[in-house]
Amino acid sequence: MAYLDNVRTFVRVYELRNMSAAARDMRISAAVASSRIAQLESHLDVRLFQRSTRKLNPTEQGHLFYRSALKIIQAVDDAESEISSVTANPRGTLYVAAPLGVGQRLIAPAAPLFRELYPQVNLRLRLSDRKLDLAAEGLDAAFFLGLPEDSTLRIRKIADCERVLCASPDYIARKGAPKSSSDLLALGHDCLNLRYPGAPEFQWPLQTADGVKRIPISGPYECDHGDVLTHWALDGLGIILKPVFEISEHLKEGRLVPLLTDEPPVPIQMACLYSHRRRQDPKARLFIDFMVEHIRRSLAGQAAAQLPR
Repeated sequence: MAYLDNVRTFVRVYELRNMSAAARDMRISAAVASSRIAQLESHLDVRLFQRSTRKLNPTEQGHLFYRSALKIIQAVDDAESEISSVTANPRGTLYVAAPLGVGQRLIAPAAPLFRELYPQVNLRLRLSDRKLDLAAEGLDAAFFLGLPEDSTLRIRKIADCERVLCASPDYIARKGAPKSSSDLLALGHDCLNLRYPGAPEFQWPLQTADGVKRIPISGPYECDHGDVLTHWALDGLGIILKPVFEISEHLKEGRLVPLLTDEPPVPIQMACLYSHRRRQDPKARLFIDFMVEHIRRSLAGQAAAQLPR
């Protein structure tokens, strides 16, 4: 398996253009990664990368070998998948990503339950509110809220999640509650926004009597971590737009108060992305099926704790 390990290491180095980053991703040392690339170059008798102090740039031979290397890895993965299907004993490691709120509240608590069913499957869970590239990050599946940009991937819809605009009682006492969607901007309300490098211009889509309107918002605080926004709202710093499942306890306890309930936000889609492959890895399919059902049950169980009517 040494040659296959060398090929897999080459693929990750090629995709990340960084030896140390590839080594961290594969949970090996940078020295081991470097040694594997050196062995592969010696075996092929070509140089696969041009080294510089900051970046590795593939040579012409490196570009050519990458395409073939992907086919090699795909063939091996497909063969192992077929064996796993026959033995009904999935094993190996799954790399899964999810937004912070979804991961912390829905996926992470169910991960041990999945491993009880399939103890030979390991899980590497990456939580981030930023958009991730499935191929570049080496992910088997990525849960998300919203609409994906990459149409080459398969999408498994899970649910439409109700959302709410809310703020703390302290904020409302200080700034007042907006009476209509136009008040958000006209009255200078502090809106807490989820932003990250490369994020599109942000507006809040609200359901009004005239149909869906995208309301431009602004405020003194932005962050790429959804839970930070929630803490800021609890501290009275502004208004947030959140899926109800993320803040249901705060709503029930009155720490956050719903706003503009006659013009609620448009629900947001929760779904899972995975690669469009002829044969999907059985353990990935099992994990996605398990999590989809768990998330749907969890969201349904929270229905009684949703917004006061």
